[in-house]
Amino acid sequence: MGGRAKTVMLGLVVLVVVLVLGAITAVGWQVVLGPNARPTSPEPLAVTPERLARGEYLAEGPAHCFHCHTAHDFSQPEYPILRERKGAGWVMPIPELNNIAAPNITPDPETGIGAWTDDQVARAIREGVRHDGTALFPVMPYMDYAEMDDEDVASIVVYLRTLTPVRHVVPARALPFPLEYIVKTMPKPLPASRPARPRSTPAERGAYLVTLAGCEACHTPADGGQPIPALAFGGGALFQDPGRDMAPLVTSNITSAPSGIAHYDEAFFIEVMRTGRMGGRALNHIMPFEFFRRMTDDDLRDVFAYLRAVPPVTHRVTNTDPPTACVVCDQSHGLGELNARPN
Repeated sequence: MGGRAKTVMLGLVVLVVVLVLGAITAVGWQVVLGPNARPTSPEPLAVTPERLARGEYLAEGPAHCFHCHTAHDFSQPEYPILRERKGAGWVMPIPELNNIAAPNITPDPETGIGAWTDDQVARAIREGVRHDGTALFPVMPYMDYAEMDDEDVASIVVYLRTLTPVRHVVPARALPFPLEYIVKTMPKPLPASRPARPRSTPAERGAYLVTLAGCEACHTPADGGQPIPALAFGGGALFQDPGRDMAPLVTSNITSAPSGIAHYDEAFFIEVMRTGRMGGRALNHIMPFEFFRRMTDDDLRDVFAYLRAVPPVTHRVTNTDPPTACVVCDQSHGLGELNARPN
């Protein structure tokens, strides 16, 4: 009996090992070994006035870096960031992620990025890998920033080096199981160089800016955590408003459909982006108007041109009416009952 028991136990151990190895192989060995990351260069980037100006414009404008990496004053209607803490990191109120913290990106050498090389900072921005080789969670939109060209990411790194260092330790990440393991499989190394994309037309230039701004991710509803391609820019992505006791809200349809922004013209679009208001109604400032209003008129015109070019999505969405079931996005939101499943 003893020999048989040992044989059965050994068989079970082997089975468990095989299952574990099979699961790891199916998901990716990165869950054990860490993310697939390229080696970084120790060489510093050249600092030029042009790079500094471009980096400030991108970080304080379309890329809105400090919207996530700085605490906000939610007692104010526009939810402004605390400028004296700019870049120092904060705990973002996202209960589903155990209130994940955005890191300190000031040049503080102990709690920020002061001890990182320039290329390590660039790799974190576009590839989602920290200086120590660990993976960032993609609430940091590195998958969008992966489209950023080499000169623009260099410019942002140069600008971040000029921030006032703030000594501030943010809490360690504690993602719900199994996200802490899955996140390791997500970063992908970029090619050696990312040249500038075609920008000969307003829509091409707008496409680049929209990607950096993360417009599609925020204005597209998701199913099982994955954006629904047929509803791209069609509104309905669910957020919780930390300025109003975590009340749920959904993003707007920003396509050219009648249920979107068909009634906007270029001038009105720029006005809304500058003021955060649509006529007499203030829009929710979870939308980073504080940063988008810093964009130039030319860039906002290009963004509008691109949004006009994306396929229109018929999807009525509002936060001013009681939520009702919507068959288009399978969620509940204002005007949901007026939507019909497409034929």
